[in-house]
Amino acid sequence: MTNPHKGRTGIDRVIRATGYSINGLTDAYRGESAFRQEFWLAAVLLPLALWLGHGWVETALLMGTVMLVLIVELLNSGIEAAIDRVSFELHDLSRRAKDLASAAVFLSLLLCAGVWSAALWQRLLA
Repeated sequence: MTNPHKGRTGIDRVIRATGYSINGLTDAYRGESAFRQEFWLAAVLLPLALWLGHGWVETALLMGTVMLVLIVELLNSGIEAAIDRVSFELHDLSRRAKDLASAAVFLSLLLCAGVWSAALWQRLLA
């Protein structure tokens, strides 16, 4: 069986893919409190990165770690939605998949906090 959505090409594919992405961001914002919190934190930190970073590399690193948190949170939400779509039954593999995705979010937050702490230390205390 052929997927009817896979035959799209050119600008039609780009327009539809953009719409799907906007839908995903909207769904995440409306349905995931963690994503909302991280979104608003990003709204503060991304402009702050322009002040804090010394040069484009530091600024890109600061912004990149913030964006990475949002990206990993979206992937975590997608994994959780797929698991819940299959079954709400408690199962060790479902728990494991959700815990691994949560751990990825945790590590991205640690990375972000570490990079930002080092940059703040350099800018304010050194």
